[in-house]
Amino acid sequence: MAGRIPKIVVVGPTYVDMVIKCKEFPAPGEVVDGFGASCVPTGAGPNRAVEAALCDCDVTVISKVGEDPFGEMAKANLRRYRVNTELVYMASAMSTGVVMTMVNAMGENSGCISAGANRALGADEIACASAESVIGAADVCLICGELPQDTVVAAIRTAELHKTKIILETPPQDHHITRAADFTWPTEYYTVDVLIPNFYKLAQGAELGAGSAGELKLIASELVARGIGCVLIKMPPREVFMVDRCDTTHVPWFDLDIVDHTASSDAFAGALAASCAVGDEPKDAVKFACAAGALAMSKFGTQDSLPKKEKIIELLQQHGD
Repeated sequence: MAGRIPKIVVVGPTYVDMVIKCKEFPAPGEVVDGFGASCVPTGAGPNRAVEAALCDCDVTVISKVGEDPFGEMAKANLRRYRVNTELVYMASAMSTGVVMTMVNAMGENSGCISAGANRALGADEIACASAESVIGAADVCLICGELPQDTVVAAIRTAELHKTKIILETPPQDHHITRAADFTWPTEYYTVDVLIPNFYKLAQGAELGAGSAGELKLIASELVARGIGCVLIKMPPREVFMVDRCDTTHVPWFDLDIVDHTASSDAFAGALAASCAVGDEPKDAVKFACAAGALAMSKFGTQDSLPKKEKIIELLQQHGD
């Protein structure tokens, strides 16, 4: 991770997370007393950008927020981490995306998500001259798939045009996947350099036996055969499968105490982008990302739990990497 400052563009949604603790969840029509309320910026776009910035990268976020206090809060928070917010667009007629969460005395949570302005981030705002210039100058474009599909496609096309390395994360599927042909993705998805599919349910099943793990590997191999450069299947806290045209590599997770899973994916993706941006070998980049994900899981919170580059390197050195 030495040398010039790498440039990363993160295309992803922005939210404000409003959390309130209560003794028990209210029944329909009921109001209960709450305590310990908080309101913090979050979302795949900002969180992954912050992790990349903590890895000493020059980071720009492309996202959209409302012209409201939450939008200003989200942008100010990014600037605190020295993340460029010039391409965080403002939607005048929509609110900033909001996640409302209630946590009861048992630690269970219940919530509601309003995408808000994230729904309005359009393909034209990705393909415009200013965004194209930033994507073209970047080493890596990290795209979080929880955005309108035409927006994701525009980001892929723009990055491809300028030969910028593409890391694409896809959202969970709403139906069971048993083979690559079950995906209903645009053809552009099969041209990316690195794909991180959300196989959470399948990965849970893989913990039950080798059959499910073999199913995951087969799906990943089929995706690579369709054109994707490399597929990463996360199975924390155990390992990550890295499948490319040459082989399937098992990269072990790091054995740290698990406190909170919330920011693990943010840390993993942001650190992976940072490592790829300086030209690290794929396996080394995945190890770096695994270390970041494990460190994030060892602390409470979201952005507060994201590790700095020095902490990631320290953990790698402790394990002889």
